[in-house]
Amino acid sequence: MTADIIRGAAPQDVSAMLGLMHELAEYEKLTHLFVATEASLNDALFGARPAVEALVAEREGRVVGYALFFHNFSTFLSRRGLYLEDLYVQPALRGSGLGTALLRRVAAIAVERQCGRFEWSVLDWNQTAIDFYTKMGATVMPDWRIVRVTDDALTRLAGGA
Repeated sequence: MTADIIRGAAPQDVSAMLGLMHELAEYEKLTHLFVATEASLNDALFGARPAVEALVAEREGRVVGYALFFHNFSTFLSRRGLYLEDLYVQPALRGSGLGTALLRRVAAIAVERQCGRFEWSVLDWNQTAIDFYTKMGATVMPDWRIVRVTDDALTRLAGGA
């Protein structure tokens, strides 16, 4: 048996990552919102102006998990932060330490880059994830809500209509 590997994502990982992202959408009951393609993910990760970074978790040479993250900014701290968009490990491997290893590695990147914060969102019904994150030292912020504008509403907002 080969050792588990946590490493930076490479272009050859895009297909596997997209499959895992679809699994995450299924788990979160959000497949109706899933429109990502290999081309769009590849561009976001490796295009001329990358928008995100990712780590992958490998077991026995197969990508079985990933962490996708990007920089944000805190005006109060006047420092950049790191935002974790996704942390996903296939269900059969949860509890194996891969999720912890991914989360710790992204936290280490935040420390290396002197980020003021490392944050992410979690669905309120996902108690397993909430418990995992709090066990790792995270605080679930009770007073904050995500605000989102998409599709036609975004177009209307942009146009002032």
